[in-house]
Amino acid sequence: MSDSSGRRTSDQPPHDSGTRPPPPEDPEPRGGILMGRPFGVPIYVTPSWFVIAGLITWVFGGQLDRVLPELGAARYLLAFFFAVAFYGSVLIHELAHTLVALRYKLGVRRIQLQFFGGVSEIENEAERPWREFWLAFVGPLLSLVLGGVFYLALQGVELSTVPGVLLTGLMVSNLVVAAFNLLPGLPLDGGRMLRAVVWAVTGRPMTGTVAAAWAGRVLAVAVLIGLPLVSSARELDRSRTDTLVDAVLAAVLAAIIWNGATGALRNARLKEVLPGLRLRDLARRAVEVTADTPLGEAMRRAHEAQAGAVVVVDGRGEPIALVRESAVRGIPEHRRPWVAVGPLARDLEPGLRLSADLAGEDLLRAVRATPAGEYLVVEADGRVFGVATLTDIEQRLTAAVAGR
Repeated sequence: MSDSSGRRTSDQPPHDSGTRPPPPEDPEPRGGILMGRPFGVPIYVTPSWFVIAGLITWVFGGQLDRVLPELGAARYLLAFFFAVAFYGSVLIHELAHTLVALRYKLGVRRIQLQFFGGVSEIENEAERPWREFWLAFVGPLLSLVLGGVFYLALQGVELSTVPGVLLTGLMVSNLVVAAFNLLPGLPLDGGRMLRAVVWAVTGRPMTGTVAAAWAGRVLAVAVLIGLPLVSSARELDRSRTDTLVDAVLAAVLAAIIWNGATGALRNARLKEVLPGLRLRDLARRAVEVTADTPLGEAMRRAHEAQAGAVVVVDGRGEPIALVRESAVRGIPEHRRPWVAVGPLARDLEPGLRLSADLAGEDLLRAVRATPAGEYLVVEADGRVFGVATLTDIEQRLTAAVAGR
């Protein structure tokens, strides 16, 4: 406890990251509107997709007015159809990643279609660099193939017709998606390909991740500065609104790439240090008291024993609950002699009793299964070894990752 030991307790194109244990996994991870389950993988459309679909409809509809003025207001219906068809192409791009991941038995939690494209949440990393390369390359490859298919279809129609305009838009958009994703920096597919190449050359996946992550950061700066400059050079008579839109878009894309690269680097470092995370090393010494013991007396015993936790036991000495440090902090010191520890404790559910031999990913998996502030740590024969807190686990992970 904080009073007796001095230790404090508290709980993507880019992929979110960090050094805290991942939150509890739902058996059915959600992320928007469920659209289907091809190959057993759920596909979700997030609310942000409707925002980008509206923007595409507005922008593309305005362009159609110059190409096909006879459409009138119907051009916006056609523009919305283009938005849906374009994201259908993005879905095919993500399904390509998914199929390869399933072929390599890496597992895929879900596919999300969102504001800036799609994300395939692959559960495990490829064990070999050439598999990593192919897993990354197959998405842009499918986008290139789709661009070629739309180009071939375009040969049989007039450019100034509705089919011609749609096919042209889909051809160009797929080629742009392929080219953008092939840029050599994480979290883009090109960054994963670069990581695979460096991994293959050096034999160290971490070296590949560092190289691709820094390439991603350089790419983010290049996008932030270069995109507005290129747009200005192409159109000298641009309005202030156009310039502002380009600057905002560049800033958003740069932030996504930078954060994705940084997150990939942190996750890689986390994976490296995970094997050294052992519950036996994290557990605090604990004192055992009955439920009617005054909190002040329990804290005194913990201080004398240099313990950092209090375990509530029954009349036979069997542990039945863990005193919550957050509850202890809420009791003023002058009231502690008059408050029993029982009401401040959480009953020992099955998931709160962890083996002292847990380590690495097994430890994080156990913590995800039953979220709590404290866990009873026991030996193989059931004897109490100590108490581990979620904050201690988080702090050890943070320190290990930051120290590398």
